[in-house]
Amino acid sequence: MRLRIFFLLLFLLAGAAAAGEVRVAADSSMAAPLQRIAAAFRRDTGNELVVTTGETGALYEQVVQGAPFEVLLAADEDTVGRLEAQGLARPGTRFNFATGKLVLWSAREGTVDARGEVLRQAAKGRLAIADPRVSPYGAAAIAALRNLGVLAAWEPQLLQGNSVAQAFQFASGGRAWLGLIAYSQVAEDGLLVRGSGWVVPASLYPPLDHDAVLLTAGANNPAAIAFLAYLRSNAVRAILRAAGYVI
Repeated sequence: MRLRIFFLLLFLLAGAAAAGEVRVAADSSMAAPLQRIAAAFRRDTGNELVVTTGETGALYEQVVQGAPFEVLLAADEDTVGRLEAQGLARPGTRFNFATGKLVLWSAREGTVDARGEVLRQAAKGRLAIADPRVSPYGAAAIAALRNLGVLAAWEPQLLQGNSVAQAFQFASGGRAWLGLIAYSQVAEDGLLVRGSGWVVPASLYPPLDHDAVLLTAGANNPAAIAFLAYLRSNAVRAILRAAGYVI
């Protein structure tokens, strides 16, 4: 409770100052909702977000190599913990702001059934996933296939994108028959907007906990501190719920 009050006070103080700019690195699964969050943040505070999206593992490497990001929105907890241990993230600023969902999705209506049984049938095409070495959503996809007992059957058919954004492009553009992607990429108002999909039970893969943290480069930027506080606001929580996240 005290931490939340602290962040809200910082948010108010920063909002009273001159409008600023925040360099945000965010997992690519957040690309769509982050556009709406950036617009709301600009409207409510006058501050601008300069957003770079990519896979959490790749963003970590960029931070380690000196990229001047001020806030990181990761899709797992481990990455933020490593940055804290390396002195590249400010202690005490880390918090979970959402939990993502994995969805089995097809651009075609009626392809994916309500229980994901299509994964147990003979493949009619490729299955797109993100690179599990750098993407928490890619790692979640592999874990789900393994726990369902179908990984060996699908391995020859996997079409691996360098990001969950590219995996979505493969599935939506027809290069893949199916995709195991982020629910936020195909959800609006908490519902699937097109195609057919099955929200994979969370018990089948490691939690996709989205953590925010203030990076060392943003320690003296009031707008960066304000943005972290803004992530806790009702406005952002509503946007994230609409995108299918668990808050």
